[in-house]
Amino acid sequence: MKGSTRREFLRNSGGVGAAALAATAFGFSAKAWADPMGLPVGIQLYTVRGVIEADTPGTLKQLHDIGYREVETAGFGKYSAKEFGQFIKDAGLSCPSAHLQLNGPDYGQVFDDAHALGVTYATSSTLSAWTSRPRPATTGASHGWPKLGLDDFKRLAAKMNDVGTKAKAAGLQYAYHNHDLEFQKMPDGSYGYDVLLNETDHALVKFEIDCGWMVVGGASPVAYMKKYPGRFRMIHVKDFKAMPQVGKRPEGSELGAGFIDYKPIFAEGRRAGIQHAFAEQEGPYTKPEMESARIDYAYLHSMS
Repeated sequence: MKGSTRREFLRNSGGVGAAALAATAFGFSAKAWADPMGLPVGIQLYTVRGVIEADTPGTLKQLHDIGYREVETAGFGKYSAKEFGQFIKDAGLSCPSAHLQLNGPDYGQVFDDAHALGVTYATSSTLSAWTSRPRPATTGASHGWPKLGLDDFKRLAAKMNDVGTKAKAAGLQYAYHNHDLEFQKMPDGSYGYDVLLNETDHALVKFEIDCGWMVVGGASPVAYMKKYPGRFRMIHVKDFKAMPQVGKRPEGSELGAGFIDYKPIFAEGRRAGIQHAFAEQEGPYTKPEMESARIDYAYLHSMS
């Protein structure tokens, strides 16, 4: 199994019956089936990054057969965005969001790729407005990010506003995806994530909560959806085996096999108007990627 990180993957990338069987196999009650928040079940394609690089059309068709109906891209492998988008359509899937390289300053080709996919949301997985300076030896989050201060997060917010302005001009909506970087404490005790929410334009910048990384960072997706209504449009549904020790990267798990309780998150997400929910899994994998994708789908499809 490849151990590529999301950044490496982006850099290197330019049916119901089966799901019912999976649900039974993993202990979920068929009578409880209802997709979370009443939304089609989606998957971030980073989850199947190894197999999709080997067989893009076949992998997308397998995901549809499992029961997924939406995907979020994380690169296009050896294909153009137009070719990749056609594979998605041919598989009977839709692509409302794409994780794109939005470090600019020119986003013309990136936005063209987004339109070729037919997305609504041009989403950044990481946005490196703060990487122009060397990383200090001391890191402030388990993902291995540098320790950032208030000015760093304000600069990042300014970068987000710039991306959001240009995305709107291109007929797209910009969305920001978090890791645990954003949950470093500021001098007033708030998180850096609050700086990003407060310093960005509500219309230009929406947010995609990676629930797993937010919880690992010490924050609550439910609390954030309540505190900042209207800012969140998508979530990543991700689980970890256990809360990591300080300075350690957590180990990913299939949904339902970790420590994160998604019932209250889904309940609040429905109230908050979440539009898309994507399963995503971090390594190290203990099962083949497609088997993990089946387990993740069965978990999501069992949640009301």
